Amino acid sequence: MNAHTREDDTGQAPPYVRATTMAPPQPRLRDTRSKSPALAAVLSMMPGLGQVYVGYYQRGFVHAAVVATLVTILASGTVDRLNPLFALFMSFFWLYNIIDAARRASLYNDALAGNPSIELPQDFKTPGLQGSIFGGAALIVGGFILLLHTRFGVSLEWVEQWWPVAPMMFGAYLLARAIQDRRTSRTTDSR
Repeated sequence: MNAHTREDDTGQAPPYVRATTMAPPQPRLRDTRSKSPALAAVLSMMPGLGQVYVGYYQRGFVHAAVVATLVTILASGTVDRLNPLFALFMSFFWLYNIIDAARRASLYNDALAGNPSIELPQDFKTPGLQGSIFGGAALIVGGFILLLHTRFGVSLEWVEQWWPVAPMMFGAYLLARAIQDRRTSRTTDSR
């Protein structure tokens, strides 16, 4: 007696149970808001663009500014002895930028899928035209300088000597924001 013809207590073979046909699995629809980690990595070949694609605008512009500053320092020839250090740091930062964009796209997709253990970082912003005092002021000043040059013929030679003021001002802004954020977190923690 094999398993297919096994008899029950009455001496009769039980009726064959027909396997129920299961519906084929439905293809999982991709959320239109999800981001491609591969595309984010490819876009980050232009530093910061992958982060902007995912929605990390501030981080993307900071990455672009870091690489632009390093390129400017290397091209200026003012720190010839430190060129290898700056070049090594720039190549490391460039590759970090690509990996960061891909990882942030994956993190974004996990959070979008509803993974309860994933929280989007605080610096994530959804697309939109939200205000930025620093960004707005920088665009106004830059546009004004370019207007002086194109409309009124004012020479831009001074920019070559004074460009280091821009990263210094940006650093002062970041420092002030960090101090302000610490004070805010201390007052909220003490309550």
